[in-house]
This record gives sequence, C-alpha cells and structure tokens, in this order.
Amino acid sequence: MAKVNDNYLKLPGSYLFSTIGKKVAAYSAANPDKKIIRLGIGDVTQPLAPAIITALHGAVDEMAKAETFHGYAPDLGYEFLRSAIAKNDYANRGCDIAADEIFVSDGAKCDSANIQEIFSLDNKIAVCDPVYPVYVDSNVMAGRTGTWNPQAETWSDVIYMPCTAENHFAPELPSETPDLIYLCFPNNPTGSTITKEELQAWVDYANKVGAIIIYDAAYEAYISEADVPHSIYECEGARTCAIELRSFSKNAGFTGVRLGFTVVPKELKAGGTNLHPLWARRHGTKYNGAPYIVQRAGEAVYSPEGKAQLKEQVAYYMKNAAAIYDGLSEMGYTVSGGINAPYIWLKTPDNMSSWEFFDYLLEKANVVGTPGSGFGPSGEGYFRLTAFGSYENTVAALERIRKM
Repeated sequence: MAKVNDNYLKLPGSYLFSTIGKKVAAYSAANPDKKIIRLGIGDVTQPLAPAIITALHGAVDEMAKAETFHGYAPDLGYEFLRSAIAKNDYANRGCDIAADEIFVSDGAKCDSANIQEIFSLDNKIAVCDPVYPVYVDSNVMAGRTGTWNPQAETWSDVIYMPCTAENHFAPELPSETPDLIYLCFPNNPTGSTITKEELQAWVDYANKVGAIIIYDAAYEAYISEADVPHSIYECEGARTCAIELRSFSKNAGFTGVRLGFTVVPKELKAGGTNLHPLWARRHGTKYNGAPYIVQRAGEAVYSPEGKAQLKEQVAYYMKNAAAIYDGLSEMGYTVSGGINAPYIWLKTPDNMSSWEFFDYLLEKANVVGTPGSGFGPSGEGYFRLTAFGSYENTVAALERIRKM
C-alpha cells in the first residue's frame, strides 16, 4: 500500500502567503467596492528594463531559426551567463568565484528549499527568528526538525536565533552548535543588515565548528551603505564554509521570468566530502535548466545599459521604502529596515498581535501587509510592509494608514 511522506503532515497550516491570499480574497469578495493596496508579498511591479526586453526579443528570434535554436540548457547554465555573473557579482568585488562554481536555476526560492537535500537528516539547522518560511518548511518536509510545539510555535530540533530590537534584528552566535546555519542579509523580513566585520565573525565561527552557512543574498542590490557586504565571499575563509543563494527577482524584476543561481565553491566540504559534485549531481538529475531565452535576459542585466536601467529601478523602490519609513515614523510607529532593503519592519500599535493588526489594516485602510508572527515567534507584535508597490499606491496607502 502506498504511503505518504508524513513529514508533510507535520506542517502547521498553509504557507504564509497562501494564508494571506485567502484572507484577502475573502475580504475582496465580501467588499467588492473596496480598492485594496497590496504591500504584503515581495512581488515587483515595475516592467522589465528595456535592455532585458531587447535581449528577450533577440533570444526569441534565435529560437525561430534552426541554426540558432537552443534545446536543453547545460546542467550548470550557459557559460555566457555564468561568466557574466562571475565577473560582475564576484570578481569586481574582489571575490574568488569561478564560473563553474555557479549553478543557474529558475530562482532562489527553489534552491533555498532544495539545498538541504545534499545534507544528512541528522544535521541540526539554525535559523534567524523571524525567518523566511521556506528555510524551515523545507527542512520539515525532509524530516529534520523534530516535533512542532503549537504553544511556542517552534520545532524541537531547530536552533532559533532571535532577532529583536535589543540586538538590532541581527542574530548572535548560537549557544548550541548547529550543522547548517541559514543567514539572509539584507534580511527578509526585517530589512536589517550586518557589517563585513560582523559577517566575518560568522564565517570564522562556521569554520571553527565545522558548520555550513547557507547565505541568501537575494536583496544585495538594495545595499546603500559601504560597510555592508554584498556577498559572503567578501569574507576571508568563506569558500570553505559557505554556499550563497542569489536571485534575479528583486534586482532585475524577474519574479515572473524566473532566474537565480547558487554558488558552491569546489573546496567546500561536509564531513570530508566535497559538496560541489553533490549539488552538481542533484542539479543534473532533478533540473533541466532555465530557458535559453531567460538566461539571455539574465546576461543583459550585466550590460552597461542593463546596469544603468536597473539602478534606476532599485532607486524607485527605495524611494518607496523611504516614504514608508518616514511616513510611519511621523505617525509615531516604531520602524526599522528600509535603508539597505525594500522591507520596512514596524512594531504593531496598542499591543495588537501581528494578525490582529493585519485584520485592522485590511478593514480600516484596505491595505495588505505581512504579519510578523508568520515568520517566527520573535516576529509576533511586528509587521512587514514592502516597497515593491507603485509610488502612487505607496503614498495612497500611507494616507489611508494616517487616517485610521
């Protein structure tokens, strides 16, 4: 008789953003006259940059001719894209990353969920709290997290690293030694960052205890301060302890196009085994590669025109972030983030729970955000707003909140 993977049955409720979607859909159905402004999910709203559109059209035309048609992509991704990534994202920042250490995929979400497959089930993970839910949920599905405590809203075999106002929403080195450490900077959901010196301490710690850092740098394009690193490989020793995840979704607006990559240095080992060939084996077995058309679009991100256009696009979203940060601050809210990240993290007013504030904001202002408790127990009493809406909607949302 067939049996299910009962680890899936351990997952409490549905995925965070699915729950939000259902609540908003129900409210919209009951209130069809209300215009809802969505500042919840981190989905971009600006159109693709002209340089990217040009590259897409050119690649589509190539696919229409037998002599330039492309079928399955190489396992690691096309060399033209991997070389552009190695040069622009790494060599230009003084990082030693070769093109064949880069694995192109259709986005960082799938890689952040799948990377755990190459590690033993008895590895213990450490996560920031609050945290992007995919890191934890994918380990639950694998059977690595133990039992769920509904009162504490924690897993028995997960090491939680609280990120609170007291530590400026940046985790401290854990007292219990983990095997896998998930870090995301600039952080989702809090928008916090750490300096290169602080990140170096994590690299040194991981090398000392034999842990692997899974470093999510999806929001690095939004960094504005000089002492905040764009890659973990800016730190000495990171090649022997870190895997880096990157996405084109937020820096280039590829949420609906889908492209990302994972970096696995060749000298990175776990228990004496090289991880590069393991990830290559997993990648080649379970993935057929991002489309040629999309990889050509990714290459255009690194062209002079692409860089200039995307710099303007990032500036547009960060203008929204500044408007939200300043507007909420003027209203008396306690806010953080929004300086090196497109997320604003605010303390809910009047001791409301995160979900109470979600409902209040939806009903009174018709604005959607994300409850902080959905990211972990330390997110309770906080709320995330995204800067990825249009500027007009962002300003309108602030006016509505001001009138609540």
